[in-house]
Amino acid sequence: MTATAAGLQDATVRDCAGRLAAAERSRTPIPPLTTTHPGLTLAQAYRVQQLNIARRTDAGERIVGHKVGLTARTMQELFGVDEPDYGHLLDTMMRKASEPFDLSELIDPQIEVEPAFVLGRKLQGPGLGIAEVMAAIDHVCVCFEIIDSRIIDWQIRIQDTVADNGSSARVVLGAQRVEPSALALDDLDASLELDGAIVERGNTSAVLGHPAASAAWLANTLAGYGIGLEPGDLILPGTCMRSRRIALHQRATGTIAGLGEVSIDLVNAPTMRR
Repeated sequence: MTATAAGLQDATVRDCAGRLAAAERSRTPIPPLTTTHPGLTLAQAYRVQQLNIARRTDAGERIVGHKVGLTARTMQELFGVDEPDYGHLLDTMMRKASEPFDLSELIDPQIEVEPAFVLGRKLQGPGLGIAEVMAAIDHVCVCFEIIDSRIIDWQIRIQDTVADNGSSARVVLGAQRVEPSALALDDLDASLELDGAIVERGNTSAVLGHPAASAAWLANTLAGYGIGLEPGDLILPGTCMRSRRIALHQRATGTIAGLGEVSIDLVNAPTMRR
């Protein structure tokens, strides 16, 4: 690659990062990055993500874990990819189930139910599989991942969501903590309830066949950047059902067999400035 070409790529990454950061601050969604920069590559999208995470950690936020997305085959086919993607989780994304969840902090949020892993020991790829992940997990709980796109109307391609930190926004953990060996993690029924009605059902087998396989993919992928997962880190391996928009709803409850439930009261309305 010539110096000129490299400079153009760097300019594209900086422009995309700036647009996304401004959209999140103002809660004003932007056109797809893949429209503004049609040649945006997946590698560049990850660099955009890393640049904005670096900006946030430089400002005092702290990385507490990672999320994995596109773990269901149907979603991979929709985006035309053959592997998941990942994003970072920051301490400022964490919310308590006991406190009202303020939708006005977000643009166009959607909610997902999934298991959450908390590591008890370091997980360092490459070459990891399900067994190594299971041995490293301290406990599992049910959680909500609230995703939010800084792209108008969720008009996203894979590059858009990767650059946008996997469309991550907020995380709410359930109170029940379970040892991984006490569960058949690859065969747990799950459901999402909005305002008292079940709107989605799934089974954790849809998460790459086993949620721990998703965590193994994450650890092996991060190893390529010299990154290991540390004790206490949170891993969200992905959902086994469709996400749902939560504007205009008042209460959400997520349940996974053996892990109990997590519920939040939803207040106010998303900003969705245009």
